[in-house]
Amino acid sequence: MSLPGTRQPAYQVVDPATGELIRSFPYATDTEVAEILGASQATYLGWRERTVAERADLVRRAGAGLVRRSRELAATMRLEMGKPLSEGTDEIEYCASIFDYYADQGPALLADEELVTRGEGRAVVQSRPIGPLLGVMPWNYPCYQVARFAVPNLVLGNTVIIKHAESVPLTAGALEQVFLDAGLPHGAYLNVFATHEQVDAIIADPRVQGVSLTGSERAGSVVAAAAGRHLKKCVLELGGSDPFIVLDSPDVAAVAALAWRTRIHNNGQACNSNKRMLVMADIYDAFVATLVAEAEAVDAVAHPPLASRAAAEHLAAQVDDAVAKGARLLAGGVLSPDRSARYTPAVLVDVTKDMRVWHEELFGPVAVVHRVTHDEHAVELANSTPYGLGGAVFSTDPQRARRVAERLETGMANVNTPSGDGPELPFGGVGRSGFGRELGPIGMSEFANKRLVCTAVNPRA
Repeated sequence: MSLPGTRQPAYQVVDPATGELIRSFPYATDTEVAEILGASQATYLGWRERTVAERADLVRRAGAGLVRRSRELAATMRLEMGKPLSEGTDEIEYCASIFDYYADQGPALLADEELVTRGEGRAVVQSRPIGPLLGVMPWNYPCYQVARFAVPNLVLGNTVIIKHAESVPLTAGALEQVFLDAGLPHGAYLNVFATHEQVDAIIADPRVQGVSLTGSERAGSVVAAAAGRHLKKCVLELGGSDPFIVLDSPDVAAVAALAWRTRIHNNGQACNSNKRMLVMADIYDAFVATLVAEAEAVDAVAHPPLASRAAAEHLAAQVDDAVAKGARLLAGGVLSPDRSARYTPAVLVDVTKDMRVWHEELFGPVAVVHRVTHDEHAVELANSTPYGLGGAVFSTDPQRARRVAERLETGMANVNTPSGDGPELPFGGVGRSGFGRELGPIGMSEFANKRLVCTAVNPRA
């Protein structure tokens, strides 16, 4: 979620509503990084020996502590990245469901798996921890993104080091305190205000066994390259350009309103947001008219800012490029002239392949609408992107929608719903959207040693 070529001089809290610098935090020293690595490894040696039930109980306590601090954390997120308070508290509640899911299901998910063998003897596959892990986290969901990486790995028995986005240091510190207050040993969950160079050094350290990143393609390629050099497992959740396909609808205004609400949730700053709306020609005009009405009804003063002025300027430049090349901006698309990160929600049509918005992710409240003429056309357009995170298909005929959804080249496909949400459902993509999965049973397996143990019935002399 970071922007190409941008880097702050330190971890900073900048109010996106005003552009005012609130507070700065220095980067960690190399000595501090070394201490964090040492603590993470030392704690891992004891943490892995605790029972799954013990680890799960402490994680459950941490989830309860997170909920108790929901208002405080929601206010912090609003200050650091502009998230409305209601969406902030919703994020915390969803995080709590992740804590509870893995606390409840962890022991069963980590139970030995008995294999059917061809000969005599017994064989089981165990799920064992592998050691300290590094999580490189984004700013758009500063609590949720951490929870879905850290929680299953803590229950598994790994320890985690979190390098959070440089724009959300207060949230980063608060999350570390939540785990400490719950009784997890120091070193199980550690926050580090690392530089880019220190991140590379952490990945290279032989004590660190894997790295998970949620962020931009550029950041993902850098982290994956470092992990590859040092033979470390990595999981990447990168950008997305998810299609929202409407084949038909008995209530066009209703499905368009749903598409709009989905698009502007978190102010459009979500990897799996519906970045492209592909609508059948016979309902296209009515669909677009509803979107325009929704956009024009937005109170530009009350609408939240994007996470940073740089993010708003980047989005504006993408839309301006499209308009300059012939796209039509039907509503919104106004960048605030002051230092704030405000950008009015927009509706953009007539986008073509020579425009940046065709190929790049739009990380903000811009609805791009395409007219499609038949199911094959919808599939072709939906798959005409290097991204492959998620997608949704709507139709009064569920079987028709399912046939189209089955052909989407994505990690997640949804029928008659914008997305499938829940801690039990795996999240992740293909192509330039990354690889690996978080959440669900799979999310507990990405950084597990699937150890085979074979036992002979009659030991040989």
